[in-house]
Order: sequence, then structure tokens, then C-alpha cells
Amino acid sequence: MAPPADPISLSVIVPAFNEERRIAATLGTLGDYLRQQPWNWEIRLIDDGSLDQTARIGDSFAAAEPRVIVQREPHRGKGGAVKAGLVAARGAYRFMCDADLSMPVREIPRFLPPVATGFDLAIGIREGATAKRIGEPVHRHLMGRLFNVAVQRLALPGIEDSQCGFKMFTAAAVASIFPRVTVEGWAFDLEVLIIAREQRLRIIEVPIEWHYRDESQVAMLRDGFGMLRELLNVRARAARGAYRRDPSTD
Repeated sequence: MAPPADPISLSVIVPAFNEERRIAATLGTLGDYLRQQPWNWEIRLIDDGSLDQTARIGDSFAAAEPRVIVQREPHRGKGGAVKAGLVAARGAYRFMCDADLSMPVREIPRFLPPVATGFDLAIGIREGATAKRIGEPVHRHLMGRLFNVAVQRLALPGIEDSQCGFKMFTAAAVASIFPRVTVEGWAFDLEVLIIAREQRLRIIEVPIEWHYRDESQVAMLRDGFGMLRELLNVRARAARGAYRRDPSTD
């Protein structure tokens, strides 16, 4: 008989900026769920220089549960916070998780073996036959789809949903991708995916159930145009070969 497989080692990375109104519910929900799973795990709350009580609320959870870690960072933006958390994490699998928990935690196993296999990066998508978008206003959905069409045309053909805030990385993918990540704001997802493609990493898409939250810190028009401008900069860096893997490190 084959020996039992080692438990999955999972880090959940939660970037947060001024999230005092909902971070306690988020950490409580994640902790309650993970304690029921046969995994080795940690929750890493990355405080992006919050001006409210976000970090102190996290500290209260960490005092009661040593697998909750509060990582204080200077304010750089979501991309900078996610990068700091993923690089510091210890799990073989490292999950980027929005603080609003717009994806139910029961969806996490869809990003892990044995459900998901053969990947370096598994990205949640809110499109497709088995995905569910719940409570989203029609105009927000249409704006999001128009943005994604532009992204596919400009740089990421075939990626249905580059901006979903739920993505799973292997530890090796983090080590390969994030030393090259330069974008610290909302457009960092685009750079991450372009780097992964430049390095020929294996990307899979995971359709999820997603619930619209009207407290999102993303302003579709302002941030959408900013992300497209940054995408053009990233595409130019890719054309110069800035994101290719160094063969001497393989």
C-alpha cells in the first residue's frame, strides 16, 4: 500500500487597506473553514499601511491563533501588498484572497489537488458555463467585460478574467514571477499573467461562484483607464525581454 500523501501546505494571503469594517468577519470565516481541512495552513494578513484599526484587529486574531500572521507593510497598493505576502509565505501553495471574500471559502479546494492539477498558477474566473456571478449590476458586468476584451486584444489573449482577486500560485511560481513584478497598484494582475506567459508557466482557469460587493475599492472608470495605461507599459517591458526567465537559473 502506498504511504499517505503529505498534507497540503497552504498559505492564504489577504491584502488589506482600511478594512476594519469587514476584516474580522473575513479572518473568522477563513479560520473556521481552514480548521476543518486536513491541511497545514497559515493566514497571512498583509496590512497595506492602513490608517484605521485593520492591523490591530488582525493582531487580536493572531493572539488567539498562531497560524494567523499580521504582516505590516508601508502603503504601496494592492500589488505591493500581495507581492510582499506571497514572497514571505511558507506554503507550497499560496492563495491570493480578496479581503471582501466575494468568493465563498468552500471554493478553495477547486484551486488545489486533487481537483486542480498540473499547474503553476490557477486563476479564478467569473465567466463560463460553470461560473456564477451573483448580485452584480448589469452595468458593472458590461464594463468589466469591455475591459477584459481590451486586455485580451492588447496582451492576454485567451485569459477570460485577468482581474479576479482569487489566484493560487505554487511556491516555485512565486519565486519565478515576483522578482520581476514592478506594478504595485491594481494592474499588477496583468503584469503577473504576462510574466507567467513569458516564462511559459502552466496557467489554468478555475470557474468560481462570485458575489458582488458594493464596497469595492476599485473605481471602474478611473482605475480601468489607469490599468490599461499600465498594461501598455508592461507590454513594452515584455517586448524588451524584461520578463523572460534567465536560463542560467534553471
